[in-house]
Amino acid sequence: MHTTRTVPARPVLLIALTGSLLLTPNSASADPEPPTRESAGDHGVARAPESATRRALTAPTTGFTDTTRGYPREQVLTPDPVNPADKSVKLGLTPYHAIAPRLNALQGLGDQVSVEVAGRSAGGHRLYLVTVTAPETTAQARAQERMRELIENAPASAAKSREIKAGYKAPVFFNNNIHGNEWEGTDASLKIIEQLATAKDARTKSLLAHSRLYFNITANPDGRIAGTRANAGGFDLNRDFVTASQPEVRAMRQIEIDKQPAVMLDLHGYVNGTLIEPTTPPHGENYEYDLFLKNTYANALGMESAVNGLGYTPAKDGVEPAQIPFRDQEEGWDDWPPIFTPQYAAFHGTVAAHTVEIPLAVNNSLYESLPVAELRRRSAINTAVAGAAIRATLGFVQEKRTSLIADQIEVFRRGATGATQVPVSEETVPGVPGIGPEDVYTTDFPRAYVIPSGSTAAARLVDHLLANDVRVSRASRDLRLGGRTYPKGSYVVDMRQPKRGLANVLLADGRDISDKVSVMYDISGWSLGRLWGATVTPVTSGSLAGAPLRRVEAAAHVGHVAPRGDLRLRLTDPQEIAALNSLLRQGVPVRRASDGSAIVPASARNLAAEAARTYDVVFDATRQTGTAALHRTRVAAAVTPGELFALREMNFEVTPVSTAVLNAGFDWSSVDVVFVSAGLDRDALTTGARTALDAFLGAGHGLVGRGVTGAELSAATGLLAAKPVEGNGDANGVVRVVNSGPVTAGAPDHGFVYAPVWFTDLGPGVRVEQSYATGSPLVSGHWRPLPDGSGGPAAAAGQASVVSGQRAVLFGTEPLFRDHPKGEFAQVGRALFTMAHASSG
Repeated sequence: MHTTRTVPARPVLLIALTGSLLLTPNSASADPEPPTRESAGDHGVARAPESATRRALTAPTTGFTDTTRGYPREQVLTPDPVNPADKSVKLGLTPYHAIAPRLNALQGLGDQVSVEVAGRSAGGHRLYLVTVTAPETTAQARAQERMRELIENAPASAAKSREIKAGYKAPVFFNNNIHGNEWEGTDASLKIIEQLATAKDARTKSLLAHSRLYFNITANPDGRIAGTRANAGGFDLNRDFVTASQPEVRAMRQIEIDKQPAVMLDLHGYVNGTLIEPTTPPHGENYEYDLFLKNTYANALGMESAVNGLGYTPAKDGVEPAQIPFRDQEEGWDDWPPIFTPQYAAFHGTVAAHTVEIPLAVNNSLYESLPVAELRRRSAINTAVAGAAIRATLGFVQEKRTSLIADQIEVFRRGATGATQVPVSEETVPGVPGIGPEDVYTTDFPRAYVIPSGSTAAARLVDHLLANDVRVSRASRDLRLGGRTYPKGSYVVDMRQPKRGLANVLLADGRDISDKVSVMYDISGWSLGRLWGATVTPVTSGSLAGAPLRRVEAAAHVGHVAPRGDLRLRLTDPQEIAALNSLLRQGVPVRRASDGSAIVPASARNLAAEAARTYDVVFDATRQTGTAALHRTRVAAAVTPGELFALREMNFEVTPVSTAVLNAGFDWSSVDVVFVSAGLDRDALTTGARTALDAFLGAGHGLVGRGVTGAELSAATGLLAAKPVEGNGDANGVVRVVNSGPVTAGAPDHGFVYAPVWFTDLGPGVRVEQSYATGSPLVSGHWRPLPDGSGGPAAAAGQASVVSGQRAVLFGTEPLFRDHPKGEFAQVGRALFTMAHASSG
């Protein structure tokens, strides 16, 4: 999952990471140690096909609706065509095309193995969920489902239930291969499933009689086949759980909701020695961390013993002893953000959740440089290590089933009753050594959140909460709460609910943790309440007893078209941008208004009505006539995968480009504007490619740029006089901003940064569209000054974060980051429309 910076440990331990200098037997060399944060993964140029985006945007969220059918639930899987290019083959591992036949064979071994298709990947491949358990009749399956629902929905009753204590099967979830080029968890799981299916001993029979074991065979088949970390859409799926933009993550989310695992393993690679969660501080403040730490640490000890018990040694095999970050490191491997699979699982009642990093690297440059025999030797060891971790976890579940379920019930009870969190200490979490004040993270939950209805952003946010199994109600009349009156139709998130932690992690501002640790591994702020464009109000006091509230299953549609006159589309939301692009593709004559909105003629009312239904947007009546005509906007985009996905989500016609693409020859007449943030270096272009790019921009076509890469192209081509200043490259989070120009009109007063940039030395004609707020702009996240005192939030305060001119718009923020800050997307849409029409004045 992630790598660390080694620091003084508790106790001191020499840690060999993925880039260990240790030369293993038969290895030619070692990769240098990778950076702490995977900036390359986030900011590499995007190449994903449009089909992957389309599948991701249109793939339904499907639950396991038939939860009362007995086991086994067998089906015959149609084999996939044989693919000799599957990257697994070289490693001696199971290629994707061999998985379906293998699962068919495993189902034929008896009545304990069932296979379901949990969804499809962005690349169109099936996602297989295997359940291993003792056979159940329909009546028994219904009883298990009734007990599962009681645990979540009536935890006080569940805690007293003798039926649950005696007969509830502990759900356990094994997630494999979420990073496509970290293969071996899949093969270990297939071997374990076969062993369980054929075992006749009393211990295995008892295990399957008292638990359901769920195996997500490969969470990322696209990456498994291609040998890439990301899926076909270019997304790191283990960063996507806040937004669930990708179908693979939505499938995993549904498994968490429907199966409600008490224990889960997420099998990764590669850290030598094997790295087993729990992690270093900071710890997520919305978890019931005392319960999580107690169980996660206990299972980690068992996995450590099992892995070390395989007998691999540094001298003989190149395998270092296993390590547990909570015990062995000070910082650098945190569980703060809910974007990682185990951290997200905790919000659905998982009380022992682990990332497990198996030891010997076989991916990236080593995949090409090491001999096949050495790669297969390493993969065999990795498979054995992953298998040992799985088997140890099965033993842990068998021993601790009753207490694990009791702790899961307690998680939901605390949420439902509004109980205060229990700070971790040696007294509250006995058996876990070394707990100190640096490990204590708790929060004060509000009584409720209120989201006014009527906007596209509010409807999108409410639907997202519901998809995450957060309960939302709606006021049937005006609501008085916390000394304030909210109008009829307002949505209310009662924070006395089983999954209050997930509600809070999505909606709260978060916290500035810059002073807590020196570095964070990944994002540290992510508030959807601030970044999705909806108004979200925390209510700290008051009672909901007798309040006129009714639970909702979906947000009310807001799409509407005024019955008479010309129509105005505000263009402050990505769905409004998508609707506009849809109309433009259909040839509707749209004009731009002076406030940046779009004016649609009354003659296109029927098409507007269709767009309103499709994108859930509002077309108001207007008397404005508009100025310049808007046309279809075709974008050449040298951008990150997240940015490419967001552009396509807004219905822009996008052609990915890069230095290599331009050097190979590119037809600039096929596009209207260029968006550059990654993967395009003007100095590395051939003379012909550079001349063609300069001619395109010189003809008046505009540039939208993000970060230093975009600003450097602007400077090199003389488009905009502005000096980019780089902040701390390790910084990220939610920031306060001040919007002051037409590109940012209607945007939220908060933005997102990841390696923030600001602009100084602005030349004549340069407009400040947006600035970082004065004071400290950081609301939540991690942003420290550099050692020389520069690059911090104080240096950015009041400085321009977005600037524009006649031929360029430059962003120092991250308005399209990982399909995440949706309330910011429209800024880029407006900028692209503005620059696409620069040549026409």
